[in-house]
Amino acid sequence: QVHLAESGGGLVQTGGSLTLSCKASGRTFSTYAMAWFRQAPGKEREFVATISRAGANTLYGDSVKGRFGISRDNAENTVSLRMIDLKPEDTAVYYCAAKGGQYLSPLPSEYTDWGQGTQVTLSS
Repeated sequence: QVHLAESGGGLVQTGGSLTLSCKASGRTFSTYAMAWFRQAPGKEREFVATISRAGANTLYGDSVKGRFGISRDNAENTVSLRMIDLKPEDTAVYYCAAKGGQYLSPLPSEYTDWGQGTQVTLSS
């Protein structure tokens, strides 16, 4: 089990950029594939991005491809999400999640540990 804490959310103008961070506890961070999901009011949780244990492989949701970048630092137990060209539809609570194993998955049900989330709000 790993404890996850997100930070970096806030209010940002349309077209702006923001970087979210997720700090993980424990000494086994490098054994987890990590991901970001988001959930807007009244909508289902949506896959954003995931990164493999060593950071060599990534996968992105169609709605963020080309605008968002996921990265990780296993020495610091952190995973980040760099977001650029933000749009009003990016408004959501963003969650960091962890899963064991080496394959990447866009399915929330595959992830065993979740953070509390950080709010990202776009203003026009």
